[in-house]
Amino acid sequence: MQLYYSATSPYVRKVRIVAIEKGLDGAIELVEAMPWPDPSLISTQNPLGKVPALVLDDGSALYDSPVICEYLDTLGEGSRLLPQAGPARWRSLRIQALADGIMDAAVSIVLERRRPAELQSLEAIQRATQAIRRGVVALAQDLGPDLTAPFDLAQIATAVAIGYLHFRLPDLELGLGSRRISEWWSLIRERPSLAATAPPI
Repeated sequence: MQLYYSATSPYVRKVRIVAIEKGLDGAIELVEAMPWPDPSLISTQNPLGKVPALVLDDGSALYDSPVICEYLDTLGEGSRLLPQAGPARWRSLRIQALADGIMDAAVSIVLERRRPAELQSLEAIQRATQAIRRGVVALAQDLGPDLTAPFDLAQIATAVAIGYLHFRLPDLELGLGSRRISEWWSLIRERPSLAATAPPI
């Protein structure tokens, strides 16, 4: 298998963490494909011009990160990261969607800030910032009473979202220092799969 990736993409990081946790990282070849500014490096595998895309041994491709993560979860060793049925499955998928939405909003801010100052939309940045703040509050509530719960897809998505905010938008003052998020992040950030996939500084 080949994973088309960017080292700074949080969506790629989520896939790579799943691969490591399932013992599949050695079976996946990493192919760098920076979608900005030229999406042609990835558009042959994903017509949307986005990473990640996973090319299977038969030449077909899977995208984007939720689909790839679920696929890898069916292949790897150990317990499933995404429950197969029932309320636990829907909870995990909901938290993943929430974390992905936070990352979507964060990426939109990053891209908006790269535009010339006179073209930036303060309204768009403020709207995305408020979405992130609401999302982070919801993630903190979703951590539940046990901060050492099994490391599953919901926790992976949450960790990647929080990590990306620290990496790209440390200036937003999103309340990431709140006791609950801070305690959980301090416990999880050094996990080998997270440490191995940390974005380059």
